[in-house]
Amino acid sequence: MTKVNFGLTANSPRVLSEKWSSIQESGFTVESLGETLEGGQSFIWNRLQENSWVGVIGLTILKLRLTDNKLLWQSSNPQEFGHEQVSEYLWIDQSYNAAINQLPWRSDPVLHQCMKPLTGLRILKQPFDEVLFYFLLSPVKSIPQIKETGNQVAKEFGENLGHGLYSFPGWEALSEITESKFRELKFGYRAKNIFGTAQFLKGRPDWFETVKSMPYMDARKEVMQLPGVGEKIADCVLLFGASKMESFPIDTWIDKVLTNRYNLIGWSQSQKLDFARLHFGKFAGLAQQFFFSGERLGVFDKG
Repeated sequence: MTKVNFGLTANSPRVLSEKWSSIQESGFTVESLGETLEGGQSFIWNRLQENSWVGVIGLTILKLRLTDNKLLWQSSNPQEFGHEQVSEYLWIDQSYNAAINQLPWRSDPVLHQCMKPLTGLRILKQPFDEVLFYFLLSPVKSIPQIKETGNQVAKEFGENLGHGLYSFPGWEALSEITESKFRELKFGYRAKNIFGTAQFLKGRPDWFETVKSMPYMDARKEVMQLPGVGEKIADCVLLFGASKMESFPIDTWIDKVLTNRYNLIGWSQSQKLDFARLHFGKFAGLAQQFFFSGERLGVFDKG
């Protein structure tokens, strides 16, 4: 896969192209695209209508609309963030189908039941630095609360892109903000962790690329050095920001699946993680996202 250019130059126009471009046979349904964009792995997307969304990726404004199986998109700079970048961000290529085929859904009725109504659900290829920030905000917060707090930070310290949208300011800018200012933004105890992380990253411009290049377990240990980062947040950050597909974040929804659906009663978190990585393989993180959305949406209750 090629490397996505997540930004535009500082003076680039933020005017959305009037013409909609399209990706045929995207593989998404309205429900699976909605869950991919809004289901807890990303916090920068807003639904405009039942089948359309707008988000900010780097300094790019992107609008998406799904009509039947055709994915339509508009970009504020299609020359730099065009068809190839949209496809990679949304994981629309044959490697997705290959990943699906490597999951054990044929022999695992629990996984199959979760995947069937969510055909096309994907892991986004997001900017690593932004993912770290949002998941440091995430403890004991709902998805709408995380989005609201992140939007406040973007509006106050990011770049105004127009259309009421603002960019993630980046860790260099965050490193200049005091802990007390973070507390004023209602970060609560998370202010200390974000301030500490910003100071840690100051002077380490290559840290994100270094972590991405590490094997999963080494990367996990490195991310867990950051203040406020335990196993779950580390796995979320690595899965959604560094494309470590073997990451398997275990939150309350996933713990419910493993305990109630797979009967792992009395197992420790480390034992559950070992089970998940062994059973679901190198794309365990993709299985995790099906479980997260499926349990949250009540798929198992529908029979």
